[in-house]
Amino acid sequence: MSVLQILPQLILVYKADIKLNGFPCKSNITADDFFFPGLAKAALTNNTFGATVTPASVTQLAGLNTLGVSMARIDYAPGGLNPPHTHPRATEIVFVLTGELDVGFITTANKLFTKTIKMGEVFVFPRGLLHFQINNGKVPAAVIAGFNSQLPGTQRAADALFGSSPTVDDVVLTKAFQIGTKEVEKIKSRFAPKK
Repeated sequence: MSVLQILPQLILVYKADIKLNGFPCKSNITADDFFFPGLAKAALTNNTFGATVTPASVTQLAGLNTLGVSMARIDYAPGGLNPPHTHPRATEIVFVLTGELDVGFITTANKLFTKTIKMGEVFVFPRGLLHFQINNGKVPAAVIAGFNSQLPGTQRAADALFGSSPTVDDVVLTKAFQIGTKEVEKIKSRFAPKK
């Protein structure tokens, strides 16, 4: 094929909606594509876990696409928990803004690493490992989390196992957790999608 034969096809490709990493490549960018005010204020923590994550990833900031970084703010009520979860596409580092937290992660050899972290301190959770944070203090706490991915992904262990759709077979969960079917069904009912 000659260049003249290929040129019309190239023009059609460039006119199509081009995506990179599943997100649109914008040609008419503005400063707002690189701005997000959402981490400035504490989020409400009046929920089941007493903790709220406010992400600042490529879904909130189009300008992060392909840059390999993102952030989040996590606010904790006294007793608030960010339940055991993993980020399949990122390592996480947290910086304590206020309060103090007990944090930890579990290695693939099932070794637990824990630490109490206070205002101004940081802690790292390696990519893909189960980790958690809990505010065992009497006052609210907050952290800023940094990720080496524009979309780190989050998978909570309990939600994945007991709230998946379709559901994981009871026999798998009864054997894995060494509990009876009634206990599995009771736990599943707590994670069922709200209607």
